[in-house]
Amino acid sequence: QVQLVETGGGLVQTGGSLRLSCVASGRTFSDYAMGWFRQAPGKEREFTAAVNWDGYSTAFAASVKGRFTISRNNAKKTVYLQLNNLKPEDTAAYYCAASSYYTDLGTASRYKYWGQGTQVTVSS
Repeated sequence: QVQLVETGGGLVQTGGSLRLSCVASGRTFSDYAMGWFRQAPGKEREFTAAVNWDGYSTAFAASVKGRFTISRNNAKKTVYLQLNNLKPEDTAAYYCAASSYYTDLGTASRYKYWGQGTQVTVSS
């Protein structure tokens, strides 16, 4: 069992930045690839970014590539999502998730454990 807790959301103006953190507890953190997904009101949850177990391989949705970065610190059992140059369309609840798979990390069904989410609101 893995428990995930996200923090770092908030209200920011267009062009601003935020750093989201997700702290894990339970089983060995480095056993899992980690991902971030987001869900805007009235929309389906969508893949945002993922990082493999050692942090050396990352993937991003086209909509955030070049603006967001993902990283992890296995000693701290934490995964981070740095959000830069934020746009109003980035407004959503952001969720971190843990996967025991190594491929297809852009698919929500590959993730077994999910956090409760943290809200990011970008004002225009």
